[in-house]
Amino acid sequence: MAHIDRQQRRGPYICGIDAAMDVVSGKWKALILWELQAHGVRRFAELRRGLVGVSEKMLTQHLREMEHDGLVAREVFAEIPPRVEYRLTEHGASLNEALGALGQWGIGRIERENLVTVRQEVHPAG
Repeated sequence: MAHIDRQQRRGPYICGIDAAMDVVSGKWKALILWELQAHGVRRFAELRRGLVGVSEKMLTQHLREMEHDGLVAREVFAEIPPRVEYRLTEHGASLNEALGALGQWGIGRIERENLVTVRQEVHPAG
């Protein structure tokens, strides 16, 4: 596995939220979880199209970190050109489920404050 260029924390943590946020920090990680929950298996280009505004570099970095943290499984197929697919692991699905309440809170905020959204469809994680 490639070296992960990030400061790795392993505690001590103040509380469970601290430990969870250590794994899901950054805007794109929660959205990657959301996209994979909604669509199951996704190729890199499909993820990039689904996450409006993410750069290739940031998506690559977050996917590597999420694979390292056991949230995402990466499967490489021996084809020309190579095909790589990503899916949630059981651990990633459980984190996505835990984030569901946060997503519902965010939907309420969007409605309360009449905020603009990128798209109107709602995925299972909120």
